[in-house]
Amino acid sequence: MSVQKYRLERGWSQEQLAQHSGLSVRTIQRIERGKTASLETLKCLAAVFETRIADLAEEPEMEKTAEPDRTFTTARENDAIEYVKNLKGLYVHMILFAVIMPCLAGLNYFLSPDALWVHYVAIPWGLAIALQALITYGFFNFLGPKWEQRQFRKRMKD
Repeated sequence: MSVQKYRLERGWSQEQLAQHSGLSVRTIQRIERGKTASLETLKCLAAVFETRIADLAEEPEMEKTAEPDRTFTTARENDAIEYVKNLKGLYVHMILFAVIMPCLAGLNYFLSPDALWVHYVAIPWGLAIALQALITYGFFNFLGPKWEQRQFRKRMKD
């Protein structure tokens, strides 16, 4: 029986098993992924689960999964992930701007209507969001990977 099955039978998370056994969470994760455990680690786990070391040391059964393990991603997938993260950041900043600026404008109007200070916040913040949008949508790609490759090839010819 695998360590993961013992853990799940008791309804424990990996963190809880780590606390009970005195092992690190990382060690628990490695063992559950099928890595070989040391004798000392097996002793700790056997004591926690109240079983024999031999029961824990058995080879885990291979489970068939519908999707292959996708540990490694391609450069294109990494670019797409990075783009989505940048796009999410842009949207969050735009939403914050749309929520906070009217509040600041109202505060400016009620507290000091004779001195308009809200534009000292709105203009730089708006420009920063515009710059982030330009970067996110690739308008500043002229110093990107293609440029780096051209410069490298040019330098190597000399």
